[in-house]
Amino acid sequence: MQKKNLVRVFVKGGILSPGDFLKVLTTAKELGSEFIHLGSRQDILFPAKDRSKALLENIFKSINTEYEVNEFTHQNIVSSYVALDVMPNKKWLVPHVYHHILDSFDFRTKHRINLVDPSQSLVPLFTGNINFIASSTDNYWYMYLRLKKFDNMPIPYGKLIHGYDLAKAAKSLNERELEGENTTIEEFFAAVDQLEINTLNPLEELKYPDAAFPYYEGLNREPGGNYWLGLYWRNNKFSINFLIELCRRCMETNVGKISLTPWKSLIIKGIEENYLVGWEKLMGRFGINLRHSSLELNWHLPVLSDEALELKKYLVRALDQQDISTSGLTFTIKPNDDIYLFTSVVIEINTEEGDGGNTYNILYAKDFNPNSAAYVTYVKNVTKNVLPALLMELSVMYFDQIDDQPKHSIKKESAPVQEPVSERYQCKHCLSIYDAQYGDEAADIAPGTSFHDLPDTYLCSTCEAKKEAFMLV
Repeated sequence: MQKKNLVRVFVKGGILSPGDFLKVLTTAKELGSEFIHLGSRQDILFPAKDRSKALLENIFKSINTEYEVNEFTHQNIVSSYVALDVMPNKKWLVPHVYHHILDSFDFRTKHRINLVDPSQSLVPLFTGNINFIASSTDNYWYMYLRLKKFDNMPIPYGKLIHGYDLAKAAKSLNERELEGENTTIEEFFAAVDQLEINTLNPLEELKYPDAAFPYYEGLNREPGGNYWLGLYWRNNKFSINFLIELCRRCMETNVGKISLTPWKSLIIKGIEENYLVGWEKLMGRFGINLRHSSLELNWHLPVLSDEALELKKYLVRALDQQDISTSGLTFTIKPNDDIYLFTSVVIEINTEEGDGGNTYNILYAKDFNPNSAAYVTYVKNVTKNVLPALLMELSVMYFDQIDDQPKHSIKKESAPVQEPVSERYQCKHCLSIYDAQYGDEAADIAPGTSFHDLPDTYLCSTCEAKKEAFMLV
């Protein structure tokens, strides 16, 4: 497949219904494709020819979905909806909030836009030009601009923006040439200041999530008792025939949404326990492997780069043979400059070949947390055969720098120290935070109540763990 033959389907927020997905799949099959690709912007790609434009227009108009053929002029809106019920999340950031905000984006955007909860680590924070990051205040969001002309470093807008006004701010910026040489960041923010939108001064700085990357494949239990299914193909060629049956299975078992991840995989949530055997039967009929090594799941590759795919296969095999753990790390293979980096480790393919073929550079994110957007060069111009050993060295560096000290301090009986109201305790099971400044409304705990003044019967409002499960953070 070549880029000139690509249909690119914009799946807003990475969320689509099984019925709409089925229409996309049957259209792709009708145009002669046996598979689809998933993109890092939570979009869908498949080959088609220009003469099919009338058919595409009718299909995508019927499901109210934007698409492009032979063009790459617009962008999909990425969201962390896919991480709900899979990873920790802001308590106020529930499905209908995502849907309401995404529905307010009623325009096509030429800039990358992200809508992300920082409590999770499955969807990167700053892979957009315009990044909206959820704050601790109900439905108020940080806004960060990340542009090449500012060295790709995320730059914060000084105020929080209400969720229902995010589209207004994005539309104002979408009408501007963000990468123009003569415009400044102050001009962009001044344009947002002039809008009639609801804003607040932030109560705290944005806290990045831990860099640890989750395992997201297979059947897993949700907090509410249902199950979610993560599916990954190592070559990013998803069989249309299988996906058609998957959509039908979703509709037969009351699964209302399918979510796409930025890692070229998909997640189906809300699978009822009494339907599990049928789902396992479907996987078995099509020979779907649900037990890939975590070495494979944490890679970001350009969709149509055979060179990058072959290099990944080589490196995964080499690391697997050495029984090396890369749990928590993520990797990018970068053959060109048109990729927004969002992984812990980056392998750059140099355009000039050495005597034995391509040479490579290895970079890693500061503190191995890609949300910092700051990268350090580890080596330059090395050959392919030494890459596995260098990645092993980096994995050791990563584990060495992890802080394994207890997060709480032990109080001396002779000199008890009163807990400041600002101290916070975290549940070690579900990572929920008890902040004395806010109390716990769900448990009728008033703001300003210190953790040590909580009754011994206090339970985590998210997972009902006992008070002893909380640690000072």
